Amino acid sequence: MHPLHDILIPEDFEDWFPAVIEIPKGSKVKYELDKRTGLLMLDRVLYSSVIYPANYGFIPQSHGGDNDPLDVLVLMQEPVHPLTIVRARAIGGLRMRDDKGLDDKIVAVAVDDPSVSHYRATKELPPHLMIELRRFFEDYKALEGKLSEVDELYEAAEANDVIREALGAYRTKAAWNK
Repeated sequence: MHPLHDILIPEDFEDWFPAVIEIPKGSKVKYELDKRTGLLMLDRVLYSSVIYPANYGFIPQSHGGDNDPLDVLVLMQEPVHPLTIVRARAIGGLRMRDDKGLDDKIVAVAVDDPSVSHYRATKELPPHLMIELRRFFEDYKALEGKLSEVDELYEAAEANDVIREALGAYRTKAAWNK
């Protein structure tokens, strides 16, 4: 099974969608999915003294503005192992730009974690948590000398539109030329 191509997205993904975790919360290790094999490859160890503030991964069968699967931060109590599938619900997103172009980060909650499953909007989160998420993406590439610009946070409706667009882009790209 290939984690990008073979995990199905429900028609009504606004209730929940599968998120494939690449990087556990608290890690400095940046893994990337190898689109050809479906295995994780070590991209780098972060140069800065920062750690991923949430479980970080991608939405299967999606194609984001940076020509990779659409990124997702899944808020939950615990870090999970790479390649774990987590049922997630979008509550917002961050629009970013890096050296590859537009790079949205969907902010989601794990629907099976009772400590966060009740959140429906980023406005409901502790304010400091959103500051931490934003600051992580402003800083994590700084010592590499790479571009990482963070625009304003957007809410769940726009996040779902971004997901819908990325799912459509995946289909348009002929399923990444399997």
